Amino acid sequence: MREMFRAALAVFRQDLRLALRRRVEVWLAVGFFMIALSLFPLGIGPGGETLSRIGAGVIWVLALLAVLLSLDRIFQADFEDGSLDRLMLAAAPLELLILAKCAAHWLATNLLLVLVSPLAAVFLSQPSEAFWAMPFSLLLGTPILTLLGSIGAALLTGSGRGGILAALLVLPLYIPVLIFGVGAVDAAIFGLAPGTYFLILGAMLLLSLALAPLAAALALRAALE
Repeated sequence: MREMFRAALAVFRQDLRLALRRRVEVWLAVGFFMIALSLFPLGIGPGGETLSRIGAGVIWVLALLAVLLSLDRIFQADFEDGSLDRLMLAAAPLELLILAKCAAHWLATNLLLVLVSPLAAVFLSQPSEAFWAMPFSLLLGTPILTLLGSIGAALLTGSGRGGILAALLVLPLYIPVLIFGVGAVDAAIFGLAPGTYFLILGAMLLLSLALAPLAAALALRAALE
């Protein structure tokens, strides 16, 4: 048991170190998020009421698209350098190694989206309640997006068409996360109890942690056969 967790920790550290070395790729998702965010006041107009009404949905949709943008990097680099074959033959369960890779990917890429989300809320004239509800909902929601996205990324590993097709495969799975994520922020803004939405997101996160690595492992084995 100890050796399995050591192997998973080694994969986590290696992926995180490699991701931090490729700083351009790390900042790609955040750059897309902020640039796309800046287009909405230009296209809709600077009216605070309109931006405030749609802001939560805009931020969540852009965060979802930013996560989709980075999905193909979860397994593709390992496939290209041959290290994916070693993962398949490792003593540790493949599901545990996939979970470690997803954790490193989220920490290197998607955590930045959580950290800049209060700034995005200010930019879109959101009420003060959104300054804590938005990052908290993304903190629960973006790991779900990464875990579900790993299934599509695994299934298309080595196909050379991972980015767009993976997005199309997992996008329907993202809809419930988007609904409850935006609902949590809107509930906090309108003075309702957002706790129910956060509990649902937490339950979805636990379910994704349990099932997504299993599905991704099966997809990865099928893709490499």
